[in-house]
Amino acid sequence: MSPSETGLDPFYLIVPDAPSVARFAKAGVRTIQLRAKGLTSDQARREIVASLDAIMGTDCQLIVNDYWREAMSAGADYVHLGQEDLADTDIPTLKAAGIRIGISTHDLVELAIALAAEPDSVALGPIYATTTKSTGRSPQGLERIAEWRRTISPQLPLIVIGGITLDTASTLIEAGAQSCAVVSDVLGSASSDARAAAWLHWSDLIQKR
Repeated sequence: MSPSETGLDPFYLIVPDAPSVARFAKAGVRTIQLRAKGLTSDQARREIVASLDAIMGTDCQLIVNDYWREAMSAGADYVHLGQEDLADTDIPTLKAAGIRIGISTHDLVELAIALAAEPDSVALGPIYATTTKSTGRSPQGLERIAEWRRTISPQLPLIVIGGITLDTASTLIEAGAQSCAVVSDVLGSASSDARAAAWLHWSDLIQKR
């Protein structure tokens, strides 16, 4: 399943703000999730608009985490939702607007809930131990990736997240993931630009297989 078919690159970078979107989109990152927390509706919309402006003229797909109303009004075309957000989300309205939807999952019950919404991608995590986001969940491991891959449609992209590094990414793709969502391995690096470039090189090699 190619990025052109899914809209998602094997390297899926998560950043906290519009300046980071601009920086990494300009550097060539092709899939970026804007995960900005604790914003008012107006603040979120401004951040989304600035992020959409930043990716214009690039090959970057912007995915907005959580703020679906603001994303829709700003003209975004992809949102990612946590399980806690689903009850408050108007899925039919998003779909009618042509907005693609990704949904986080951590167990089989959540996977069933996600699949009932007919999403455009499913995320599984945490694959490894992580301090970036507390989910209260134990690491899922490789077998869970294979289980999710067997359970969902072959055409449905599977994103993996949680403690992923460049050293472990290829193994996760081999286990059945399409995209590796990354935070600390890039943003926590001594040289995040160089680390992002290394991830992009890895992504290019993965797509040539």
